[in-house]
Amino acid sequence: MGGSRIACHRSVVWTFAAVVGACSVLFVPDTQANHRDHQPPADTGEPGVLGEGREIPGAPFHVFLGRGAVAGVPGLDASDLDAAVRTVIDTFTLMLQHRIDYPRFDESLTKQALKQVVIEPVVVNDEGKAFPFLVARTKEPGRVTLLISASSLKDNGYLNHPNTLLPVLAREFQWVVSKADTAPKAKAVAVERNLQKAPMLTDEEIAGLSAEERARLLQQLFDTYLRTVDDQKSLDGQPWYEVGMSTPIPPTHADSTTKLYDIRIREALQKIVRDPSFLEQTPKAVRSLLNGKVWNVAYVKIDQRDWATRTRVLPEEKAVVVGQRERRIQPAAILINIHRPAATDDPFYRGTQGLPMGALSADQLAQVIALEIHHNIQEKSQSGHTAQDALTAPK
Repeated sequence: MGGSRIACHRSVVWTFAAVVGACSVLFVPDTQANHRDHQPPADTGEPGVLGEGREIPGAPFHVFLGRGAVAGVPGLDASDLDAAVRTVIDTFTLMLQHRIDYPRFDESLTKQALKQVVIEPVVVNDEGKAFPFLVARTKEPGRVTLLISASSLKDNGYLNHPNTLLPVLAREFQWVVSKADTAPKAKAVAVERNLQKAPMLTDEEIAGLSAEERARLLQQLFDTYLRTVDDQKSLDGQPWYEVGMSTPIPPTHADSTTKLYDIRIREALQKIVRDPSFLEQTPKAVRSLLNGKVWNVAYVKIDQRDWATRTRVLPEEKAVVVGQRERRIQPAAILINIHRPAATDDPFYRGTQGLPMGALSADQLAQVIALEIHHNIQEKSQSGHTAQDALTAPK
């Protein structure tokens, strides 16, 4: 599959090994990219590559080894890099043979969104955190580079197992399509919030409330800052679902779907704060809804994302002061992607019974929201992981 334009990739990898041995004092930094919006730092430019890359029959892009390969990393040798190249090429070959089964991959090919694939020993973002894949924009509008970590492929047992790697790699193409999209994004609608009067309680105070008191507090938050419709109103004009049904139903009015899911979200949130089982099983969800961390819980329509739910937390520099105690809050949003079903690794997968998120009952929805908050909000708040994938705003 190497094609006539380049020499066999094995000889290329062996050349890398020789360079490593001869230039052991040479330092080459790992390829970096900002995972929060899959974009490399402005001062790094596009990743450096070695050689002319490997062709994949039927694909408009080549697979390269990055310049980081000449430095090497402990636990990864030339044979591992060789296996990484072969595994990635074999995986893409399988995807091309069944591209109709992978709509994001198919879309990226149609749009020629992927400029190149670069395999590095390690791929890290600008904070030094390692990732198995990163998507970085290039200088060419509408085109991106996919960075793949050879170390991650080895550690996760993907080397020489393209069938195992295939679903993981295919899922990354939601980022490829999204980051290549240069269409204007919808602007958020300004929403006034009465922050000074927001009743901000501590976790200890929340623990001492009865179910009825928690429900009343939630209602006060609805009246001050907590919203249950996304600011872009992305559900306006969209079809809706009967509970338990997978067939979308056209709306009777432009805003009827938005209003329907606004009611369903609020009913689910009431269940979370009232039902003592949530306080026992997902206490972070109850506390985060009532202590000011969560500012928005809403259904959205974001076609460019394959996720069913997402927690988005503003970074520390965008924190705001809320309530009479003047607490600094990093506002969070919990978004539910209306037409998406849960993925197998979502904590709420079994409870959704394969339904689109929009077809869930209020009881099911309460479990989904509670588990999303419980598992994600604390970690993301601490890391300042922003939601700058929110740049892919609902259209």
